[in-house]
Amino acid sequence: MDFKSRWSNLTRAKRLLNDTSLGLNTYGLYAYDSVLLLAQAIESFFANGGNISFSNDTNLRELSGGKLNLDALNIFNGGRQLLKIISEVNITGLTGLMKFDADGNLLNPTFEVINVIGTGTRTIGYWSNSSGLHVLPPEKLQMKLQTNDPSAGAQKLYSVIWPGQTTQKPRGWAFPDNGRKLRIGVPNRVSYHEFVGVKGTDITGYCIEVFQAALNELPYGVPFKYVSFGDGTKNPENNDLLHRIQIGEFDGIVGDITITTNRTKMVDFTQPYIESGLVVVAPIRKMNSSAWAFLRPFTPMMWGVTGVFFLVVGAVVWILERRTNEDFRGPPRRQFVTIVWFSFSTLFFSQKEKTGSTLGRFVLIIWLFVVLILNSSYIASLTSILTVEQLSSPVKGIESLATSTDPIGFLRGSFAEAYLTDELNIHHNRLFPLNSPEEYEKALKNGPSAGGVAAVIDERAYMELFLSSRCGYSIVGQEFTKMGWGFAFPRDSPLAIDMSTAILKLSENGILQKIHDKWLMKSACSAEGAKQAVDRLQLKSFWGLFLLSGIACFLALILHVLRMVQQYYRHVDCDIESSQSTRRLKSFVSFVNKREREVKSRSKRRRTENKASSKVVHDQECSSSDGLEREVQLD
Repeated sequence: MDFKSRWSNLTRAKRLLNDTSLGLNTYGLYAYDSVLLLAQAIESFFANGGNISFSNDTNLRELSGGKLNLDALNIFNGGRQLLKIISEVNITGLTGLMKFDADGNLLNPTFEVINVIGTGTRTIGYWSNSSGLHVLPPEKLQMKLQTNDPSAGAQKLYSVIWPGQTTQKPRGWAFPDNGRKLRIGVPNRVSYHEFVGVKGTDITGYCIEVFQAALNELPYGVPFKYVSFGDGTKNPENNDLLHRIQIGEFDGIVGDITITTNRTKMVDFTQPYIESGLVVVAPIRKMNSSAWAFLRPFTPMMWGVTGVFFLVVGAVVWILERRTNEDFRGPPRRQFVTIVWFSFSTLFFSQKEKTGSTLGRFVLIIWLFVVLILNSSYIASLTSILTVEQLSSPVKGIESLATSTDPIGFLRGSFAEAYLTDELNIHHNRLFPLNSPEEYEKALKNGPSAGGVAAVIDERAYMELFLSSRCGYSIVGQEFTKMGWGFAFPRDSPLAIDMSTAILKLSENGILQKIHDKWLMKSACSAEGAKQAVDRLQLKSFWGLFLLSGIACFLALILHVLRMVQQYYRHVDCDIESSQSTRRLKSFVSFVNKREREVKSRSKRRRTENKASSKVVHDQECSSSDGLEREVQLD
């Protein structure tokens, strides 16, 4: 306040004379404090016996003769002493505490953070080494921290009013109308112009239209120009295109660029705008109907397991029924025929033998359910095989192709070559680079025997376009990589993030699909792949049913054996001793072979005989007792 008063008195005359304000800004206050600091240091210098003296500097003699006359400069002899006094100063000036550390920096410097709004300013906070950014000055903040005042942890800064009178933070990256246009590289390929087509200055295609649609979704304008890369006679390497971004020749790449791990280390990609993994395309042929076409629905393993279960279930039902059911008894030959007939007649639910036991009915009902499912699946698959055109190919997928020695074609310049050699360990000599769909067709038609290839490996997007007008070939096996195409930009470019958001918007509102249908949906062939292996029903699809039937048979047999053992010990002859194991085993086998009603009848007859004999013995004992009693009375 004292300084403001003196400054006002000092400048009053000039203000009245010129009608102007002579206010000081921050730099003026720092200049005042610097002069004050130097004055106090010189005063202390004289108080400690210092004097003013100068000497010549021999190092400046080499600069003699110049217009600046630097060799006439002298050195203040008390400079080191004065500097030491300055570094030890500890006073408070207009701008705050003036004290220095060992490196000559102010201790805890404080800055006011201001928000410039037009021609005015507003304070939004302060900064210091001790407090960082805060709405309170460091001194007040320190006092609040010492008293544990909760308000010390308040917001770091007041809100900022950005240009345009808005509190929303700016995006941080915009293009002026008169700025340099972005150079967007596009590959000038030999084929697949549906994706990127370069005809002089006219650049069109699916990728180009998606890029421009995404740009239209941005909240700011992006001036750009397309720059083609390649001579149009050979497909350019995608890695070469991306390298042009690294060296600054291109500001972005638009085209059919696959996103891979190695490429993400070179540039930033957007969100994929189309999925396109590697697939195998091979020649296909129609499967001719044969006399054994009815065997196609099931695999050989499925046929074998089904036949074995028919016999097993028949044998189990025979075991469960033979002691109580006359239909399952008779000579061995008749019993064998009964087992086979009963087993396979369940396939048509036409078995004439009736099951009387509870366990037999339990096993049969489970098996009939399994047979119902098998019948339905077989009929559906056979109908599909006989009514839908079936295709076959000697190549079944990437697995069979990798283990063979046949040559393989791929698109020149794509990442497929590196993937096949590095990931699948396919020898480089088996790989043949091809440039166009016409070369694909020629190589596949010739085949390995005539200098062609057995199959072509390329991305699904290319292959679907290739197959749209060539019905003699098809995708075989499954897609064995999951990748996509994206637009490439330099590392840390905000455009990569904003374009990803725009691509997601295009996908959500359906525009992306419309662009796809416009460029890539053509009169496609009906065949989508070789169906020979797909339509055949395998054992793994029915193992749960067979397991259920097997468990039912096993439980029924266990319960049946336990029941027979219980009946055997209940109706066994008393004259068979437990120590005679051979005789007891023969007796048990004989017991099992007997009809159950014979065993029960014999056991009932034996119990009746035992009761009769017991009664006779009892009567004899009673008669003997009466005679003895008479003799005793007579005596």
